[in-house]
Amino acid sequence: MIIDIAAADGEIIWQPDSAGITQTGVARFAEFVAQHGHDSKNDYDSLWQWSVDEPAEFWELFAKFAGVEFGGVAGDVVSQDPMPHTKWFPGRTLNFARHLLHGHEGTALIAISEDGGREETSWESLRGEVAALAQYLRTQGVGQGDRVVAILPNVAEAVVGLLATASLGAIWSICAPEFGAGAVVSRFAQLEPKVVLAAPGYMLGGKDRDRRDELNEIIAQLPTVEQLIWVERHTSIPTFDTKIPASTWEKAVAEPAELRFADVEFSHPLWVLFSSGTTGIPKGIVHGHGGALLEELKMLLIHSDLRPGDRYLNVASTSWVLWNALVSALGVGATAVLIDGNPVFPSLDRVWQITADERVAVLGVGAGFVHACANTDLVPKSQHDLVSLKSLQVTGSPLSADGFRWVYAHVGDIWLASMSGGTDIASIFVGGSPTMPVHVGYIQAPALGVRVESWDEQGDPTTGKGELVVTQPMPSMPLSFWGDDGTRYHESYFSTYPAVWRHGDFIEFTRRGILIHGRSDSTLNRNGLRLGSADIYAAVESLPEVVEALVVGVELGTEYYMPLFVQLTNGADPEVAKDAIIGSIRENLSVRYLPDEIVFMRAIPHTRTGKKLEVPVKRMLQGTPLEKVADLGAVDDPELLEVYSEFALEKQSVNL
Repeated sequence: MIIDIAAADGEIIWQPDSAGITQTGVARFAEFVAQHGHDSKNDYDSLWQWSVDEPAEFWELFAKFAGVEFGGVAGDVVSQDPMPHTKWFPGRTLNFARHLLHGHEGTALIAISEDGGREETSWESLRGEVAALAQYLRTQGVGQGDRVVAILPNVAEAVVGLLATASLGAIWSICAPEFGAGAVVSRFAQLEPKVVLAAPGYMLGGKDRDRRDELNEIIAQLPTVEQLIWVERHTSIPTFDTKIPASTWEKAVAEPAELRFADVEFSHPLWVLFSSGTTGIPKGIVHGHGGALLEELKMLLIHSDLRPGDRYLNVASTSWVLWNALVSALGVGATAVLIDGNPVFPSLDRVWQITADERVAVLGVGAGFVHACANTDLVPKSQHDLVSLKSLQVTGSPLSADGFRWVYAHVGDIWLASMSGGTDIASIFVGGSPTMPVHVGYIQAPALGVRVESWDEQGDPTTGKGELVVTQPMPSMPLSFWGDDGTRYHESYFSTYPAVWRHGDFIEFTRRGILIHGRSDSTLNRNGLRLGSADIYAAVESLPEVVEALVVGVELGTEYYMPLFVQLTNGADPEVAKDAIIGSIRENLSVRYLPDEIVFMRAIPHTRTGKKLEVPVKRMLQGTPLEKVADLGAVDDPELLEVYSEFALEKQSVNL
């Protein structure tokens, strides 16, 4: 229930209804744990403490609670090898797809197209298509360890492709169709795939986008591909002749087949997720069947309170790890709601309309979406029937205090679960529990099974702001980076603190909850004062004149230069906005946070998955050419980044 809609930062804005707590995933798991001899786990804090003090017991009991069926020989749950060499459930076998497809009835998928079209896929039909496609892939010689890749939007065929590939023990990877040809090749060429699933066009922003030229270029640079499967049902763009054998989707799933699953080791590769690729070759992050399954189920059952029969909508493209979470909802027995095209076309309200129409129980969005809604006159609780909505998940970047307030004032009496994780682990480090109060501006708690801490520069734990580190292994930490001998993997996470995962975020633990202060690799360090970019964003992006902002700090000669780039709302007066920005930073932070220059830009650049391009902009200001800081095919607006490059060149010429 809502406590105080005008709560100050850190004050409690929502409390769980005591009558409903016993039905939550947290409470049911705590009861399950008690039934197995751990009867003191009657609140979240003690449950978390037990989960990190006794990780082997925790993960074994959670697997039983989630209904994960293992084959193979039972033994130790976790080896004593230090990170990153830890082995989980050695000797046990399973299959990710088997768990997702087993034993459910009713509606598995609801697919919404940009033009308003709607299709439901039953569990029976989903199992049938997965079986048929898997058999077709077998006839093409696809087996364990082979790679199947896709260039597809958020449609049912993408889900079928992932599950069919996993059922074989083959390895899956996918790119959203709006990625540039170079960005796709830089990812998939590493994998040397055998089969490609692709759509000749896709809908975005009310237009049918022709991708034939890009696909022709991509296929020409993937010499290992032996078969192309066209998915053309969602576009008016026709296919074209290729030098490699090609089939239509309809032919590939035409023959009924028995649903079979390869029993693979717990750590057998499942999929390859790619980093943003804004600096260097994108990292191919390899996750295993068992680790991905357990972590996704924990995130959904416990930290999302997703239940069988619920409808789950996570607004994510196929290139974002949250799409994998959306598919994983099938493993809970929930219905996954897929949105093809631009989810906010023709307006932000489309997400709320779909949430109401489809009776969504758990909705996942980025913090940027909430902040954008807060700058409009939207009142979803008044404009739509959101009676089925019980939870709003927010991730992608820190949610401001004003974002929390907007949700409770304009969406309703729901549990707001702000969370932070990463593609790296296909899960979360910190998130929420529906059994705990929500404090304005704060993430509720560390995730079960995650010993996450804040460390200072000397590697000592601190109660203040510090590096986000994980001091015990998690099952879904990457098996490896594709094609890496271990060097790049070690440098990415373990080079700062030996045998301790350093994620690259600033984190702070308080009595009210947890704060994420932005990326530590884009730290602002002015005159020895380390500043968090998230603090500045919270102060600036809450203003009605501001859509979004980006701040960086860089040494220019002997001077430290900290510009703030700002996208204004339509019709906002730049001078009025400038005064408001300065005033908000002075009032909410201090004069030390004031930028050296406020630069108004038409937009803020992001990766295709919505992350602000702080590091590439910083590197351009340091003199690195645009082509070396970012793959333009992996950013949301290449022309915009060129504008930033021109700004950087002008700034350098002034300082020469």
